Amino acid sequence: MDLRNLDMNLLLPLHALLEERSVSRAAQRLSLSQPALSASLAKLRRLFGDDLLVRHGNTYELSPLAVSLRERTWTAVQTMDRLFSAQAEFDPATSTRDFRILGADYAFRIAGREISLAVSAAAPHARLTFETLARETLEGAPESLRDCDGMILPHGFIGSERYLDILEDRWVVVAARANPELGETLTTDDLASRPWVLAMNRTTSYTPAVRQMQTLGIEPRVAVVTPSFATLPALVAGTDRIGLLQERLALAVQDLHDLRILDFPVPIAPIKDAFWWNAVYDADPGHQWLRSVLARVAEEMRLPGGVDAAGA
Repeated sequence: MDLRNLDMNLLLPLHALLEERSVSRAAQRLSLSQPALSASLAKLRRLFGDDLLVRHGNTYELSPLAVSLRERTWTAVQTMDRLFSAQAEFDPATSTRDFRILGADYAFRIAGREISLAVSAAAPHARLTFETLARETLEGAPESLRDCDGMILPHGFIGSERYLDILEDRWVVVAARANPELGETLTTDDLASRPWVLAMNRTTSYTPAVRQMQTLGIEPRVAVVTPSFATLPALVAGTDRIGLLQERLALAVQDLHDLRILDFPVPIAPIKDAFWWNAVYDADPGHQWLRSVLARVAEEMRLPGGVDAAGA
């Protein structure tokens, strides 16, 4: 497709229509008349050779093509917004920039509050978007880092030289406090024989500690797999299962789910989460400011001697 002949004014109507699934709501969202949005929809249908919005009774549903376009359209809108909001200088006091950070729920649970407070204090009109990292985005890194301000992930997932260490933690095992199968300390036999709850236990998305156990010849007996560390404690509570969790998160939910926190009986490498970004943002004044905020937050979350505040 020749971009010179493409009507870029159709991008925002396409985004609104796919999000709202309604011509009237999309028109209201863009402060346009309903006939104007209907005309845009007609152009989009001719452009894509597809209905995009398919009527079912009194509502519209997205066609299969529209479903595939929805995420890409959102990314395109965000990219355009960052492109045309770029400035030679960045003034946090007046900026309305939307900073988009991707990551796992653990990072947002532990550091999200501190990051959001620091951004809001200096840039009260800016917006901070935390978004759960999709598998496709992770597999596409570091190229996919172009579509966001950065990702918060442990070392080892992204082959990029541009990162800022945010927090450190260690892996622990959680179990129901009343679990009769476990003693005061965990043994290597427990690791191999007890039923496990694991988060993100896939080929392309896994917990490094699991790989370390397997390297030591310990194959966990997986009973439940969950995509989220946030849901893991509830899947362990009141059962004979054990779960793998970051200590900072385990301490935060221990009383809520009546859990015990147990140390590994074998050496497991610590967790080092970092903020990763693409080289295209190196000289971006707004991104430079965001990185300075993250560096300050990381320092404030750390106690003297290299021990993280929340894990002390």
